[in-house]
Amino acid sequence: MVIIYCCYGGSHSSPVAAAIHIGQLARSKIPTKAELLSVPYYDQGDSLERGIVKPMGVDEYGNQVYICGRGSERRAIEQAVLSGIRLAGGNVEQVLFVNTLTAVNFWMRIGGFLSRKLKLVSLGRPLVVIGTLRAFPQLVKIVEQTKSSLTNG
Repeated sequence: MVIIYCCYGGSHSSPVAAAIHIGQLARSKIPTKAELLSVPYYDQGDSLERGIVKPMGVDEYGNQVYICGRGSERRAIEQAVLSGIRLAGGNVEQVLFVNTLTAVNFWMRIGGFLSRKLKLVSLGRPLVVIGTLRAFPQLVKIVEQTKSSLTNG
């Protein structure tokens, strides 16, 4: 299976969810700021990278885990990704898009906008870190629901 965690920019909630999924971040405790900042792609990238599927790793069942920023074009980005998979001879039935935007809070939105859009990293990053730490339990729930659907589906 190919699991693609998706959020608006692909810089905050989706990399953290993917890191939880592959075991890079423990589900049982809120990570430290240093652990959060060590997650690949966390608070990196810009709007030009939306729609690019980035690898995060493989889970304990051999599922490939990726992230993708979709901006406001959720359906168009998903269709483009699935078209690319079809063109490459892949099986689109083996692709699962997981929306992580439901966990995004005010601090993540403001911090992400300042850090990624306005390039004011010194102002935005502390806010997005605070927001991500607060959203962590919701991200864990999203990952647990995703893993449950894989084993029960």
